[in-house]
Amino acid sequence: MSKSVNKVILVGNVGKDPEVKFTQSGMPVASLTLATNERYKDKSGERQDRTEWHSIKAWQKTAEIIGEYVKKGSKIYVEGKLQTSSWDDKQSGEKKYRTEVVVDNLVLLSDRQDKQREEAAAPDESDIPF
Repeated sequence: MSKSVNKVILVGNVGKDPEVKFTQSGMPVASLTLATNERYKDKSGERQDRTEWHSIKAWQKTAEIIGEYVKKGSKIYVEGKLQTSSWDDKQSGEKKYRTEVVVDNLVLLSDRQDKQREEAAAPDESDIPF
C-alpha cells in the first residue's frame, strides 16, 4: 500500500472567541473558526477578495492554550489534518457531514497590540452567508 498524506497548513484570523468544553473524562477540546483571505483580479481586472472559513478543533494542552490566549481577531498559524464526521439529521433524516481541521501544531502570531487592532478589523463569520 502506498503512503498518503493528510496535512493542512493555515494562517488566518479567528472569527469569534473560541469555545472550550470538556469531555466526560475531563479532556479539554477547543472549537473555533478561522478565516483565510485571498485577493485576486477578476476577468475585468477588478481586485476581488474572497474569505474562506475553516472549522478548527484542538485537544488537550493545545485546547487549553487556545482558551487562554486566543480571541476573536487573533492571527494564528495552524498545522493539522482534515477529519470528516457524519450524522443523521433528526428532523430531515438526511445524512450531514462536517469537515474540520484537527490541530497538531499551533503558533500564536498576534501580540497584544495586534489583537486589539485585528479585533476591530477582523471579518466576522456572521458576515458570510451560508
